Amino acid sequence: MSVLQRYFAVSIFQAVGFVLLAFLGLLGFMDLTGEMPGVGKNGYGMQHAVLYVLVMIPQHVYEVMPVAALIGTIYTMAQFASTSEFTIMRAAGMSTRTAAWMLFKIGIVLVAITFIFGELIAPRTALMAERLHLTGRGTTVSAEFRSGLWTKDIIKSDGLKGDVLGSRFFNVREVLPDGRLIGVKLYEFDNSFRMRTLTVAKTGTYQGDNVWRLYDVTENHFSNPALLKGEATAQNNFAQESGVVSTTQHATKDLVSEITPKILSVSASDPERMSANELAVYTRHLQENRQQTERFKIAFWKKLIDPLAIFVLMALALPFAYLHMRSGGVSLKIFIGIMIGVGFLLVNTLFSHLGVLSTLPAFVTAAMPSVIFLLLAIGTLYWVERH
Repeated sequence: MSVLQRYFAVSIFQAVGFVLLAFLGLLGFMDLTGEMPGVGKNGYGMQHAVLYVLVMIPQHVYEVMPVAALIGTIYTMAQFASTSEFTIMRAAGMSTRTAAWMLFKIGIVLVAITFIFGELIAPRTALMAERLHLTGRGTTVSAEFRSGLWTKDIIKSDGLKGDVLGSRFFNVREVLPDGRLIGVKLYEFDNSFRMRTLTVAKTGTYQGDNVWRLYDVTENHFSNPALLKGEATAQNNFAQESGVVSTTQHATKDLVSEITPKILSVSASDPERMSANELAVYTRHLQENRQQTERFKIAFWKKLIDPLAIFVLMALALPFAYLHMRSGGVSLKIFIGIMIGVGFLLVNTLFSHLGVLSTLPAFVTAAMPSVIFLLLAIGTLYWVERH
């Protein structure tokens, strides 16, 4: 590594680290403030709130690293410009391409750190934070519906293999922090979407290998004799008469299903807090069950593309080294950098929502904000070099 490359790296890493700490402190304070109304209720103490804030830090690192890289690089470039160091470097033969290449190599380290936090650390600590939150407050996993969590899988003749016999809608009223299910209902349909079985269980636990053990089970079996004899008509095709309903009860019953605790937890999670691997698995599960996947596809590509946006934002910071003090002080340049970072976050969020509503491919939706800002960076560099 050349002396100049080392000098760039140390200066930028110091600035990015300072900005990152400032953001983490601000976000941690906001998280703690949000937890305060629950302190003292249902055994949820101050220690729970503080621990919750601490385990949420990796998620915040992943979220703010691109903006921290932008502001930190702008600060460094502005400092070089204010002390005429960048002018001396250019006079010594450093071209814009050389400076951009040095920033690119520094960006590789920041991108790698962001990927590590986003894929390996943040998904696990976010789950720990949610469990801590629920355990401390004595509550259960929340869902989008008042009736609880809903998901869907396919019924096959040999458990997870064999011919497709129908589909099953999996409803759980509550999921306790330890993974136990409360209030389980299973609605099973055949391939013609006729209800065949309604299973109700008070509780359920996961035994591993895609096996759930249900307790205090009541099964209602629906059958239509005309359909069984091949005498179905337009009038009785969907008939569900009381005379052909049988009920059985079991103390325990094992259920083989592709639904696992991980899929249940994912179905109640924010896609933005999931790893790319979890998003890929859950998207495949939704596709197999013919459910909407666009939101999760966009989140998957954002997980892969957003860390790479660090390169784009650092390229946007390079033109600030060409702006001398007459063009504005360091504080003004940092303010502009903050506005660019906020603009990037807003555009990124906007395209995420537009992607769900439009027919654009998920990859295009996730990549468009970075492409827009990359073109802006190239245009800005071209302008400052010409002027």
